Amino acid sequence: MNTIQNCVAKKIKDSRGEETLEVEITAGDFSASASAPSGKSRGSREAVAVLAEEAVKNVNEIIGPRLIGKEVNVFEIDKILLELDGTENKSKLGANAILAVSVATLKLEAKINKQPLWRYLQLLGTPSTKCVPRLFANVLNGGVHAGFRLPFQEYMFVLGNGMNVVGPINQLQTLFEQLENKLKMEGYDFVMGDEGGFSIESKDIEEPFRILSELHNKLAIDVAGGEFFENGEYNICGQKYSSEELGGVYENLIKKFPLISIEDPFAENDFNGFKNLVTQLPKNEVLVVGDDLTTTNPNIIAKVATEKLANAVIIKPNQIGTISETLEAVAVAKKAGMKIIVSHRSGETLDSFIADLAVGVGAYGIKAGAPSQPERVVKYKRLLEIEREMADDLLVAGC
Repeated sequence: MNTIQNCVAKKIKDSRGEETLEVEITAGDFSASASAPSGKSRGSREAVAVLAEEAVKNVNEIIGPRLIGKEVNVFEIDKILLELDGTENKSKLGANAILAVSVATLKLEAKINKQPLWRYLQLLGTPSTKCVPRLFANVLNGGVHAGFRLPFQEYMFVLGNGMNVVGPINQLQTLFEQLENKLKMEGYDFVMGDEGGFSIESKDIEEPFRILSELHNKLAIDVAGGEFFENGEYNICGQKYSSEELGGVYENLIKKFPLISIEDPFAENDFNGFKNLVTQLPKNEVLVVGDDLTTTNPNIIAKVATEKLANAVIIKPNQIGTISETLEAVAVAKKAGMKIIVSHRSGETLDSFIADLAVGVGAYGIKAGAPSQPERVVKYKRLLEIEREMADDLLVAGC
């Protein structure tokens, strides 16, 4: 049988100890579950999550009963979910409730069709390039993820070349241990941030880059520029910058350190800042990545691509709410020649879905956090499983 017999939700805790929900859907002898992550730093155009208790109630009392007897088909189920909600931003039922149902449906559909989830995503019509994503691993946490102990939100090692994940994951573990030892030897006091990375306290913009560049030769940052933008200026460590001046800061960092990717360098509505930076930086050598700017929204991504505001985009399914819309966002970005980086959220669960998503859509990279919290580690373990599943099917990287 491939018709839904049951769809129920329950509350669980995320990596920050906050409540979210998990949904389980059954059809015949098959069942699948999915849970919804949550972000602390959010773009204003993201789909809206409701409180976990309300999301669970919406699944159990509204969504679940409507899906009983329906065919397990994620595109058709997503249509029903969008119809039931009826709002542009999923504020009636909640993007968290909708996403958990959508992902669980996709997982169930893959099981019924006896396909690994990553491969089934390819069969749904997404790009089928045989590659694995590079690791964008957040090892130093700042911004709202760590009480602004560091000015920018994420400082990342970039590992791998799209060919395999075993080597990069092993290298990440080694680098993470070396970083901890380095911080201790240099006398830094540190705490752990939301995404499992170390957080030192420093008002020196260059200091985190100096530390990381002494260990590895490819770095990335998520600035989350909107978090310190106020009254038309960027206030970083007590110093104010215009959009143009901040662009100069990034150019200087790129000259001094092996910085290859800058996510959300400006506030989400500072379109001139994004455009100027894309124009000024060496073409195809540095990624200017949209996240709060684009919010996994196909229509917004299309506008950003047309206006050349970014050359890469973050994909977070809970920003848009359904798998069908997520895959549409990926397709729009790829058609525009933008790099795809699939990402977790600061409040994560033990659901490893984004690993399959990243491989399934041929993503350039994946952000799964530091290899310390179980909610992050499970994504890396799933990548290793996927690589074994791909086995000899893995060809030259094309993503």
